[in-house]
Amino acid sequence: MTRAAAGLAPSRALWVVVFVVAYGTNVPTPLLLVYRDTLGLGPTALTAAFGVYAAGLIPALLLSGPASDRLGRRAVVVPFVVLAGLVSLLFLGAASSVAVLFLGRFLQGAVSGVVFSVGTAWLGELIGEPGRSARLTTVALAAGWALGPLFSGLLAQWAPAPTVLPYLLHVVLMIGAIALLRGIPDTLPPDRRRDGGPVVNLGVPPDARRPFALVVVPVAVGVFAFPSTAVTLLPLLLTPQMPSIAVAVTGLVAGLTLATGALVPPLARRLGAERAGPVGLGTGALGLGIALLGVALAAWPLLVPVALLLGVGYGLCLASGLTTVARLAAPSERGALTGTFYACAYLGFGVPYLLSALAGAGGLAGPLAGLAVVSAGAALLLGLPGARRLVTP
Repeated sequence: MTRAAAGLAPSRALWVVVFVVAYGTNVPTPLLLVYRDTLGLGPTALTAAFGVYAAGLIPALLLSGPASDRLGRRAVVVPFVVLAGLVSLLFLGAASSVAVLFLGRFLQGAVSGVVFSVGTAWLGELIGEPGRSARLTTVALAAGWALGPLFSGLLAQWAPAPTVLPYLLHVVLMIGAIALLRGIPDTLPPDRRRDGGPVVNLGVPPDARRPFALVVVPVAVGVFAFPSTAVTLLPLLLTPQMPSIAVAVTGLVAGLTLATGALVPPLARRLGAERAGPVGLGTGALGLGIALLGVALAAWPLLVPVALLLGVGYGLCLASGLTTVARLAAPSERGALTGTFYACAYLGFGVPYLLSALAGAGGLAGPLAGLAVVSAGAALLLGLPGARRLVTP
């Protein structure tokens, strides 16, 4: 087998690359409280700065998957891995410029759209077994998403240069990740690539359109609706109860939510993809219910069980969705369908902004309760035998 740089097998090397890119995408998350003070951002602008990530990500997801099916995985992924390191350097100027903050988040979205969709397909092809590759991908993404805000929050709270050191640490990690790319072979040889075809290709086979629309899409939206709500709105609401530790607690909540998602693949395997999705949505609904209690009581320690429950919900939804997509996709369109799944998943990043916009004078209790009810309803519907049969192999 071809060996990657530093003696790692290609699949392990690519796993590390995906992990490091995922680490960087959430480095700015706990720093949003710092930017709120330095840039004078209100709650709606703050959630918009978080959500603009999806504006760069979704077009990249839809374009990069079909492009990789035509050009190969390496040709598409490698330039955007390099860009991930450059974007962290760009963020060094975000503390003094709203425009740089929004541009950085937009570019992070574009990087993530390419690396997470095409990189996931590439990693799955290196590993070869859909269920195992979905679980390993879930761990790589969840671990990166968790450790990024955790270390960023700790550094920003207690180290000097809070808007500099977290990004410099990621740049160092990216240098190592870029070096690993050299030894990873492309898994889509020229004779298996698509010859032409549309620039945007959703990759949904005709016989899979119904299960994708009715089952995969609701599960996909739950992937990021839960953690994005946990790491933006909830700490923001409880900031007055966390003097001098708000940034660290935000990083801890983000890290705990996303790390929990990295630990659930064994549970997802036991449940099976057709059950893991509904269970994930139901667990997320329970977490939102406890979050409502925490906001009502102004009890920030309740963020800990909320983070655990929302983390389980997001991890189960992610593992279920990736496994189902691998089953539904044709080999020549796996990159396109994986990108479509992630595009649906990242719609969840807009949920905090939507809740903030709907809050009005009545506060967030009503919108949060509505999200909990919708999540619970979706869990019940997708748990019905008819819905499970749609995605049972």
